[in-house]
Amino acid sequence: MMATTNITGSGTQTTAFERLVCSPVWVGEFKQQSISFSAVNILLSITATLGNSLILVALHKESSLHPPSKLLYRCLATTDLLVGVVTHPLYATYWMSLVHEHWSLCRYAREASYITGFTLCGVSLFTMAAISVDRLLAMLLGLRYKEIVTLRRTYIILAIFWVVCLVAGLSSHLNYRITFWNTLISISSCLVISAASYAKIFRALSHHRAQIQDHAQQQPSRPNALNMARYRKAVYNALWVQLALIVCYVPQFTVRIVIFLSAKRFSNFFLIYGMAIVLMFFNSTLNPFLFCWKISEVRRAVKQTIRQAICYA
Repeated sequence: MMATTNITGSGTQTTAFERLVCSPVWVGEFKQQSISFSAVNILLSITATLGNSLILVALHKESSLHPPSKLLYRCLATTDLLVGVVTHPLYATYWMSLVHEHWSLCRYAREASYITGFTLCGVSLFTMAAISVDRLLAMLLGLRYKEIVTLRRTYIILAIFWVVCLVAGLSSHLNYRITFWNTLISISSCLVISAASYAKIFRALSHHRAQIQDHAQQQPSRPNALNMARYRKAVYNALWVQLALIVCYVPQFTVRIVIFLSAKRFSNFFLIYGMAIVLMFFNSTLNPFLFCWKISEVRRAVKQTIRQAICYA
């Protein structure tokens, strides 16, 4: 029979749940699953660290991408690298502390992993929204794009993202209700901005395709056709990364909403909670494969880096 725990009192549900995940209330029946979660986190730590290190080296070598756009991808790869180096090991420590019933270590590892995960996921979400806006501006501004979207301005925007998310991460444990609503608003805003940007982009691309069909008798200038084809490819590349992030992140945020609203704690919440965390941070391992698969320039640079590493070994 599935065990339940009643938690009452407005605003205390999630705080109580956070205490339960570092207590023997449910952990006893899930020790084997905790070991599995720890092993998966260690594996994903290795793959995310190696994969994103290769992507950062490849982006450093790649010169055909517009510098501000490349900086946005480098920021995304950096957050994924830090997930592999910091967040995955912290969660592995958390799961193993449950197995060995080290409750003090469990609480420290849980809080540290939550803060780092909150910060890095926030930066990733903001960066993905910025990438969608960057692609939209490239279409709307035309030749003025490189004058307005500069490397300096992109650095400033990314610095703001990091500061805001770091402050939010450090203060996330102080008042969960405020943190929950701020997170919900931030996520919704990022998704709305991204959806609106891509909708406008694809509407413009459809209009451009219709114009070409209407003027089929007139030969379009070759440079313009090449530029539009390259732009369309860049948009689809960014969209694939955006969709992967949504698929990996939505289950975790859905679980948190359920935890926030529910007054009962079924023991299966513990398993669902763990699986949602693993899936969310799996995105950091998935992104390097998407970069290599969808961006031919990055794929070539990664192959070159691997060949050089093998030759030097």
